[in-house]
Amino acid sequence: MIKRFIVICITIISSAAFAQQGTGSPYSFYGIGSLKFKGTVENRSMGGMSVYLDSIHLNLSNPASYAGKNLESSNFRGESRPVKFSVAGTTSSSTLRSDSEKANTNSTIFDYLALSVPVGKFGFGFGLMPYTSVGYRLDDVNDDDVLVNRFNGEGGINRVFAGLGYQVNDKLSIGVDFNYNFGNIQNTAIEVAYTSEGDVVQYQTRQFNRSDLRGLNLNFGVAYKTKITDKLELSATATYTPESKLNSENIRRFSTVTLDTDYEVIGLSNTIESDLEDTKLTLPSKFTIGVGIGQPKSWFVGTEYTFQSTSDFSNPVFPNVATTFENSSEISLGGFYIPNYNAFSGYFKRVVYRAGIKYENTGLVIKDEPINEFGISFGLGLPVGPRNLFSNANFGFEFGRRGTREQNLILENFVNFNVSLSLNSRWFEQKKYY
Repeated sequence: MIKRFIVICITIISSAAFAQQGTGSPYSFYGIGSLKFKGTVENRSMGGMSVYLDSIHLNLSNPASYAGKNLESSNFRGESRPVKFSVAGTTSSSTLRSDSEKANTNSTIFDYLALSVPVGKFGFGFGLMPYTSVGYRLDDVNDDDVLVNRFNGEGGINRVFAGLGYQVNDKLSIGVDFNYNFGNIQNTAIEVAYTSEGDVVQYQTRQFNRSDLRGLNLNFGVAYKTKITDKLELSATATYTPESKLNSENIRRFSTVTLDTDYEVIGLSNTIESDLEDTKLTLPSKFTIGVGIGQPKSWFVGTEYTFQSTSDFSNPVFPNVATTFENSSEISLGGFYIPNYNAFSGYFKRVVYRAGIKYENTGLVIKDEPINEFGISFGLGLPVGPRNLFSNANFGFEFGRRGTREQNLILENFVNFNVSLSLNSRWFEQKKYY
């Protein structure tokens, strides 16, 4: 188990060493940034569908997954469930199009580090993941294609979570996650001034806003499984996240800056800082329900629906008159197939093949245009290590689009590549000597 922990640490360090900004989406300008997918690479490869729960994979969407039945594997001798480790990262590439411009962005982000520990009928889970990400650069040009405003943003909110699951009986489990959200969001705006001859004025004014955010929220989950025939199993899940608040400490700075020929800041002076009023941001409630059917260790197909009262979101410090929020929703459909999970020959017979599709109304409305997202995903789960420990490396690909070109807004076409390492080990195995 120590060796596996070392592998995870090395993976995290490597991810951090090569990590870039977590998003390049201009839509991360709004609200508290772009929401990051709360789930594993396995879920994401099935259209984001998280209905399926088993004893060898973490499920970060539903805390009821921390509990479960013992494994029948000889390595566990029917006595326990494995300790589950998982770490993941994503690389994204996007093409941004408006009516007149086209640009490409790339980003890499650490997705999550999580651990689940079984204790009798209970299960405990904890970890770290990003909750939102901000990363944009927007240039506002006039009819003569001259830059008049430049906006930059970075930051986001991270989440540390700890959860508890309980196995009520062989069919039903329940759980709760306790989440602590923290981070900061930084936004910069420069209005470029010109002389009457059209030259850039030597000194410009830059406005810098920063919000330091923190707050707690809960996530409740329930999962139910039952056999409906000798081979087929029905799964149903539900989660609920109540409305919560984020405390926001806000500051604003005005600085005199000088720009180079590419409008980048090369000098800064005469900074004036003012403390804004501390505020509370509303995180809306969220409800998810899903159902699926399949043959254990062979195939599964399911669907999931999520509703979020995004219309309740508010940011009283930095309102945007062109932007509103409506209630958001998402529907996903996905599943997996394993040719023969216990095959002694033919490695690819034990590979998990995943696919899915999703459609989401993000709840963001700009200039009366709703911002929607559509995606198709595929993935592979490759067995690694000893066969009786069920560890695996997971790879996922997602292709999709977000936004619209109406009202001179931006349409994003994106490709995401996800990778995770999921490791299992027996908990406190007692060594025997003969």
